[in-house]
Amino acid sequence: MDLAECLPAPVRVLNEAGASPFVLLCEHASRFIPEEYKGLGLAAEDLTRHIAWDIGAANVAQGLSALLDAPLVMAGYSRLLIDLNRPVGSATSIPEISETTVIPGNLTLTPEERMQRVALYFEPYQLAVRKLLDARRDAARAATIVGVHSFTRVYKGIARPWHAGILYRKSRRFGHALAQALGGAAELIAENEPYQIEDESDYTVPVHGEARGLDAALVEIRQDLIADGDGTASWAARLATALVAC
Repeated sequence: MDLAECLPAPVRVLNEAGASPFVLLCEHASRFIPEEYKGLGLAAEDLTRHIAWDIGAANVAQGLSALLDAPLVMAGYSRLLIDLNRPVGSATSIPEISETTVIPGNLTLTPEERMQRVALYFEPYQLAVRKLLDARRDAARAATIVGVHSFTRVYKGIARPWHAGILYRKSRRFGHALAQALGGAAELIAENEPYQIEDESDYTVPVHGEARGLDAALVEIRQDLIADGDGTASWAARLATALVAC
């Protein structure tokens, strides 16, 4: 068997024809890095940490897709190769350092090597999202974009108290309604924490959402709450109920 046949696809689209108005994206679903990259020079334990992927996000997204009957677009490779939620060329697109960890395999890339990663991993994912959204537009079907992510309980020594955050910019009504449907501040649901949407550091919301005139938000769930099957199932059900209520 050809080695290439054993590698995961750069993108997976699940339930493409789902009836839900929500389109789910999981840009940091995988921590897979092909052998040719030699783990980007990192120790094996580093490649299981949050720097390589969003822990628990893929399972939450798949559960949510099933509960809502929603299409889901998932990444097949680690964010350390190239981040699918960053503009190409931005400082964090191919990170040289993630949190406080230096990524040796990203330090001395040539322009050709960078563009190869764009072609192999970034463009196939974005093309799949564009095609899905184009098909919905052409069929006059609604599309509200929900990115599913997770965040660490402590980042650079600073504790994060929230259970989840809803990140949005132009979609104020939708973003606020989703946060409130999840319980709001009383349930430790933050709005635009622990991150904010910016053109320089985000791709999904500005490009796939705002540029198309679509409502778009990212859901960030604290990783310790979705580290096992019970946690991911619970949060998938909680998000499904909240989204339907928006």
